Amino acid sequence: MGQTTREEEEPEDVQDRIIKAMKARKMRGNASYLAFTATPKPATLERFGTQKADGKFEPFHLYSMKQAIEEGFILDVLANYTTYKSYYEIEKSIAENPLFNTRKAQKKLKAYVESHQQTIGTKAEVMLDHFLRKVYTSKKLKGKAKGMVVTQSIKSAILYFQALNRILDDKGNPFKILVAFSGKKKIKGIEYMEESINDMPAKLDTAKPSNPGYISDKLARYFDMDEYRLLVVANKYLTGFDQPKLCTMFIDKRLQGVLAVQALSRLNRSANKLGKKTEDLFILDFFNTTKEIKTAFDPFYTATTLSEATDVNVLHELKGSLDEVGVYEWAEVEDFVAKYFAGVDAQELSPIIATAAERFNDSLNLEDDEKADFKIKAKQFVKIYGQMASILPYEVLKWEKLFWFLKFLIPHLVVKSGADDLIDGLLNSVDLSTYGLERVKLNEAIKLDASEAELDPQNPNPRGAHGGQEEKDLLEEIIKSFNERWFQGWDATPEDQRVKFINLSESIKAHPDFKTKVADNQDEQNKDLALRKILDEVMSRQRKTELDLYRLYVKDDAFNQAFFDTLKRMTGM
Repeated sequence: MGQTTREEEEPEDVQDRIIKAMKARKMRGNASYLAFTATPKPATLERFGTQKADGKFEPFHLYSMKQAIEEGFILDVLANYTTYKSYYEIEKSIAENPLFNTRKAQKKLKAYVESHQQTIGTKAEVMLDHFLRKVYTSKKLKGKAKGMVVTQSIKSAILYFQALNRILDDKGNPFKILVAFSGKKKIKGIEYMEESINDMPAKLDTAKPSNPGYISDKLARYFDMDEYRLLVVANKYLTGFDQPKLCTMFIDKRLQGVLAVQALSRLNRSANKLGKKTEDLFILDFFNTTKEIKTAFDPFYTATTLSEATDVNVLHELKGSLDEVGVYEWAEVEDFVAKYFAGVDAQELSPIIATAAERFNDSLNLEDDEKADFKIKAKQFVKIYGQMASILPYEVLKWEKLFWFLKFLIPHLVVKSGADDLIDGLLNSVDLSTYGLERVKLNEAIKLDASEAELDPQNPNPRGAHGGQEEKDLLEEIIKSFNERWFQGWDATPEDQRVKFINLSESIKAHPDFKTKVADNQDEQNKDLALRKILDEVMSRQRKTELDLYRLYVKDDAFNQAFFDTLKRMTGM
């Protein structure tokens, strides 16, 4: 009589549900948790590693990259590393000389040049020339070798894909190229999708799901076919992609830390059936130095330990900083979390988030730096709490509630500097006049440090946006500074370089064969061949007066291609 039925029990309140959710993510003491990774991050070591008496965390077991290479389980991707350095020159295209923030302007100018069609076209020529001569024609991996082009963005990936296909068309299309990206991307009013931009005929797809080794991912399945040899990517397929036929990688993207190791390791799969060896691997990098790549790989070459546990007090500090801004009222956080865990319709949750977002975006009149500071700290809180919640020895209910609220709020926080529109206008004020490449390292073997590496825990100090006095320069000075930094391929001033280009272009146009074999020629391939022959003759005549320039032109294929492209543009071809 003193017992109650299940229906008579008090319903579980929302706070109980939140606590239950918090406890559900805890790592149970009577269970074993294992993580297998070649690139352990601090959070991974802290969560899955073994803590020693001195407070350090180390892997419970180690099969190092060094040992795996020595035993032939994987290949050394750093054995043949080639780097190129880019040189640019830009010029003003407007009469005015407005002021711009120097640091932001330099960054925008570099991004502008790197994504310029002329720049991409020049690099694409270098990539395809190497792949055709050294990989495809030489029949590496028993004629099945493949390469990957790593780019900075989806837009860059699409532009590279188009540039490579144009070059391949001129060479008779000996093989096909694929480009990988998620979602949709609009460029110059045209919308692109992975499925529609790629040529993947259904008749080629004869593999059955029941076949051994069937590849379920469609694009990866087509790339495995002999017809396809190059894959252009931005972020997709940089991690976790397993294709043993990959032996060549062209990089035009900043790669740092774990991403560098994971991306380059797409090449390390051994393939005994194809006779794949370390000597078959080749990386051509337009963006990173060998020193930067070595710095990225060193911590993961042998043993990696974590020096100490993360100081979770940073979450107290972050929450205090976020609370003070006034973007949200704590009652709103409570209301949102209660409704979220009660499973209400999303339409009831949206107004709560919208109210806080409106304060941040408009009514609080926050300065640009204040907005950036809040959003950075909000992201930091979500990241650290999300990583640490499973191993915290206690529960902090307010942290859990703020975690869920911020996860939904952050995507609605708009941060745009007032100077951004002005800086964007910079790109309409300049033109790319010359672009060149110089090979820095050729087939260098990057030697890694075999000593044990020690990582530090996540930065215990809350990060934020740091303002300061903006350094502003005239557009003309910014361009001059940019050219001095990036155009150093010749021992000549930018003005001398410009004069040389003009004189050379005039000499080319004055050649007796120029009009009939180049200007009036409708066959693009023959036109280029004729133009290159004329340029060779002009450069031979320049040999005595421009010996340094002639040496670069003859000895450096990349410089030669960039030089040719620039003069082709200057002659209107």
